[in-house]
Amino acid sequence: MESWITDFMEQYGYMGILLMIAVENLFPPIPSEIILTFGGFMTTYTNLTPIGVILFATLGSLIGAIILYLIGRLLGVERLERIIDRWGRVLRVKKEDVRKADAWFDKYGYWAVLLCRMVPLIRSLISLPAGMSGMKLVPFLFFTTVGTLIWNTILVSVGTAVGGNWHEIVEFMDVYSYIVYAIIALAVLVVLFLYIRRARKF
Repeated sequence: MESWITDFMEQYGYMGILLMIAVENLFPPIPSEIILTFGGFMTTYTNLTPIGVILFATLGSLIGAIILYLIGRLLGVERLERIIDRWGRVLRVKKEDVRKADAWFDKYGYWAVLLCRMVPLIRSLISLPAGMSGMKLVPFLFFTTVGTLIWNTILVSVGTAVGGNWHEIVEFMDVYSYIVYAIIALAVLVVLFLYIRRARKF
């Protein structure tokens, strides 16, 4: 996959970076770390510039984020509650849980979008609950853009600085991603354990 991504970027330049990042937002298994650090490396031997790579990567991220946001808006909390009405007993989830999660996102959602745009895997998926909660589009785009710019600027700048050694940064980011995934998995298990224990008391 890595060679296909880098070959595509070398062939199509800025548009290749934009398309790859947009697809990465829709399909998180495609690693943005490769796209951004290699994009930084490309500025050392092509006509691409770091600012150009950052801007086109950010635009691609926004395209992907808006698509997921709109999917979330189409799904909506009400439709999710109807799913809970039908399957809630099997999933051990109540409509009240959905409302609580929605209320939490209404209160902290903007900061969640900002911070999660700098976390592997979640950086793409956070757009779905943002849409489902009915977050206003303009603030969503603002916080998404800020978080994305920070993430893109760091990785593209590092890729430019290390040049041909960009693979070492990808390996480091792989370790970072695994740690993040482990923390997420642990958090999910803890939440499930607490929820099941609470459900058994009633």
